Amino acid sequence: MSVFEAIFKNDEKLFFGTAVNIARFDKPKYQFLEKLTVSQLGFFWQPTEVDVYKDAKDFKSLSVYEQHIFTSNIKRQILLDSVQGRAPTLALSPICSSTELETWIQTWTFFETIHSRSYTHIIRNIYSNPSVVFDEMLDIQEIVECASDISKYYDDLIGWNIDYKHHRNNAGLMDIEYDHKKALWLALMSVNILEGIRFYVSFACSWAFAEMKKMEGNAKIIKLICRDENLHLAGTQQLLKVLPKDDEDFAKIKEETKSDCVQMYINAANQEKIWSEYLFKDGSMIGLNAKLLSDYVEWITNRRLVSVDLPTQFKTGSNPLPWTQKWISGGDVQVAPQETQISSYVSGGVAMDVNNDTLKTLSL
Repeated sequence: MSVFEAIFKNDEKLFFGTAVNIARFDKPKYQFLEKLTVSQLGFFWQPTEVDVYKDAKDFKSLSVYEQHIFTSNIKRQILLDSVQGRAPTLALSPICSSTELETWIQTWTFFETIHSRSYTHIIRNIYSNPSVVFDEMLDIQEIVECASDISKYYDDLIGWNIDYKHHRNNAGLMDIEYDHKKALWLALMSVNILEGIRFYVSFACSWAFAEMKKMEGNAKIIKLICRDENLHLAGTQQLLKVLPKDDEDFAKIKEETKSDCVQMYINAANQEKIWSEYLFKDGSMIGLNAKLLSDYVEWITNRRLVSVDLPTQFKTGSNPLPWTQKWISGGDVQVAPQETQISSYVSGGVAMDVNNDTLKTLSL
């Protein structure tokens, strides 16, 4: 596939099409991708905008096991966003053939790098030698196992991309294209799990500290990260819905891999439960413990399964951590500017609901 080919097809596929050529956005075939990109750009933020100065004092006042919970979660989030800061571009861009999808992948990946920089901003504030946190990260077995599980499907897809390029150059795609599409489907499902499940144990812990009026700067940053991750989650959910409609191969793959995909969700949920046990091995914190987090993981896993047309796997009722919703729904939290940073802002946003009658009631 060339960097540029002098052709234009408005009905180009999302993946495995002819090429991405002129970057034009006047006739987007996939409006949902255009909306995601515009929304994400409107959410632009930098970690240095959030004051974390008080967190340094708060951290010193935490018990040893509370410090363990806080720092361990930051380590795990660093790992997750280290993967997401590079993998979508490496794995998805080489087989992307839609301008709006290409732009979404690049925007999505860029915001993941903002998340990574945020963790350094947080750690520098509370540790005199932040390098210690990074250097010890891969000594935690639960983090390493999580990394291997996440990377597996990305790596498989990247391997297929290399084979696809070889076969394309030597004429002979049909014998590998179906398996290549299957690798893409599983990778997208894995990303959906990453964005929709694997962050939420650490998110809940960060917000639980803030509920106790501690580490509030960190919690505000996590709220901004969560807002971004919800967009990224929506992107993978929509791709998983659209691909089977656009290509009968993906419709077959969806049915063929259903049990494998369900097992991927179960495995991720189990890993999150193990992580919860690791976090609270020395003690709990007010309003949160390993059992509550495990129940939360099952509840949120069921929701993610339903969103990609897979059967639920756990017996759950209502949200066991209902207070997390006010953090996830950023606009629901009203704060006074003099007390804290407003984290529900949108930059570059334009209201599109103005018409000729809107200003009739105004007089000058």
